[in-house]
Amino acid sequence: MKKFLSIFVISFILNLVWEYFHSFLYAHYMGGDITFLVLFEASLIDALIITILSVLFLKQSFFQKHSWIIIFVGILISIFIEWFALATGMWVYNSYMPILPFLGTGLTPTIQLGLLGYLSLKLEKIVDKLF
Repeated sequence: MKKFLSIFVISFILNLVWEYFHSFLYAHYMGGDITFLVLFEASLIDALIITILSVLFLKQSFFQKHSWIIIFVGILISIFIEWFALATGMWVYNSYMPILPFLGTGLTPTIQLGLLGYLSLKLEKIVDKLF
């Protein structure tokens, strides 16, 4: 349980920083301003997704040895989230967002769960050794 709590906290912090620094690439969230509360909520949801995803990578020996796979799984999850959010108008990119060809999703949100999921797993190992 300690590992999952560590993953959640690490992931939440990483996602909050990520959300803050790439929020300028969005025009709005649900038709309104992108506030700290919006970023906080998004970070909590992202941390929860990464924590749930990490169960596989902490419990199964194959995935423990191949933790880099979380990058691809996280990217796939991100793509589906982005497609849904863009189709429903939950959020809208502004002209600064780099868009990935063929996918039609923004670069930073597409790589977010994969990259931060991987970093969360690696940082959890460091934290586990320290404490």
